[in-house]
This record gives sequence, structure tokens and C-alpha cells, in this order.
Amino acid sequence: MNDQAEALRQLVHTREAPSGTSTRILTVTSGKGGVGKSNFSLNFAMALQKRGHRVLLFDADIGMANIDVLLGTPAQYNLFHLLKREKSVWEIIQTTPGGLQFIAGGSGFQELIRLTDEELEYFAQQIGLLNGHVDFLLFDTGAGLSKETLRFITAAEETIVVTTPEPTSITDAYALIKMVKTMGHEAAFRLVVNRVGDDREGKQTADNIRQVAAKYLGLEIPVLGYIPDDASVSRAVKRQTPLSAAYPDSAAARGIDRIASTYLLEGRTSDPGGLTGFLQRVRKLWK
Repeated sequence: MNDQAEALRQLVHTREAPSGTSTRILTVTSGKGGVGKSNFSLNFAMALQKRGHRVLLFDADIGMANIDVLLGTPAQYNLFHLLKREKSVWEIIQTTPGGLQFIAGGSGFQELIRLTDEELEYFAQQIGLLNGHVDFLLFDTGAGLSKETLRFITAAEETIVVTTPEPTSITDAYALIKMVKTMGHEAAFRLVVNRVGDDREGKQTADNIRQVAAKYLGLEIPVLGYIPDDASVSRAVKRQTPLSAAYPDSAAARGIDRIASTYLLEGRTSDPGGLTGFLQRVRKLWK
């Protein structure tokens, strides 16, 4: 009976992807830690889901994977089980009580950076099964520009850089953008300013980065919006409940909600092959 149930689940999961759909690939990153990047990734994903989109959040922070901690949903399986071929990609996808799907990174990312060509092909084949089954595949990467973060930034369609008004955060956000550009990689950056006192501070912070990037790098970086500094965020973390679920009317939750609306209204700047194109770029970058 269990074998039959498993076969049925596999049959459902391996069905043809809906025709005409293309999964959109995003990376969320930051120049330094402690700017609220993972909190933003989680609640941004939930805001997209609330609008009827199918979202899969992938915890791609090699050193500090913590999406499952923020959710208060311990991950039974993670990327490690996929790479060891103990579980399929469908089996490592966790679902929160609110219906958000996520993949925990855990120790699997230490394995990911050491993949052989054969193992990389298997990883790509498994991730490729998701094409068309989710509208958005969102990678929450580590802070700073490690080799692994660089690979996700350059393979994704677009990258949201999260910063705060702190001078060190601004400097590190610009340094990350500059490093990607000077290494000859193309990346579509968008900017989010977190923990602002008011919109004026958010705009000033964003303008500082945008003006320098335009002058010295020749890059035009759109701003998605600003998130108010809000004590509700830390309270939600302590409760291990997403901000948008614990305090949906808080200033920060409303700020992230506005950012999701802006992001969707701006639409897709380009479609470099969806998930198929992403996997092709991953194969090249990982070798």
C-alpha cells in the first residue's frame, strides 16, 4: 500500500509542467550580514504567494542557513539528502502551515560546492523538474561575495540587494555590486533599503548607491522600496513566526508588501530562459 502511495505521489510530481509557464529566478543577497536579508526573503516570498503566485524559497546561505529557524518549522530533509540521492527534489521540499514551500540548505551546501560533473548534472536534472511548477524560485544567499553567492547572482535572472542606512552596509552593498561588475559578470540588480527611519532616509540611502553605481560602473539600479525600522521584526523572530503572519499590520510587514507589489508591477525585464537558462549558466559557472 505504501509503495502504491509513493508511486502515485511520484506520478503527480512528474506530470508535465503547465504549458507556457516559465519559472522566474531571483537571488536575494547583501553586502554584509545583519541587515535582515533572510527575514526579507521569507516575507517577500510570502507576499508573492499571497498574490496567488507559486513560490519556492531556497535557503542558499552556506554558512548561516536559517530559514527553517525563522519559520519555526524544522526541516526533516534538506539539500544534503538530494545530493546524496537519498531523496528526490520533491521529497526535500517542506511546506509551512501557511502553504509556503521551501528547501533547507543545511550541510548540503558544503557538498554542493564540491560536486563532480556527474553529480552536478544530477542536481541540475532534479532542480529542472521544478520548471513551470513554481512561478518563482527565490534563492536566499549568504551575505558578502563568496564564490557560491557569486554563482547564484550571475546565474539568476535578477538579484535583490538588501542594505540598511548604516554607512558600512551601504559601502558593502556597493562593493558587492562593483565586484560582480568588475569581474565581467552581467547581473540585473534591484535595491531594497531595510530599517529606515522614514522614506526620506531610505531614498537618500538608495540614491547614494545608485549615483555611485551609475557614475563609476555605468549601472542603473532600480529601487524596489524601503522597509521601516520596526520592533515587530525581532518579536516575530523570537516567536519563530514570519513577520507577515505574526504582525501583518506592522509597518515593516506593510513595507515588504508594497515592495512585492512594486516588483510585480515592474514585470520581467528579460527572460533569459527561465529555469532552463538558469541551469545552463549554473553548469558553466560551477566548473
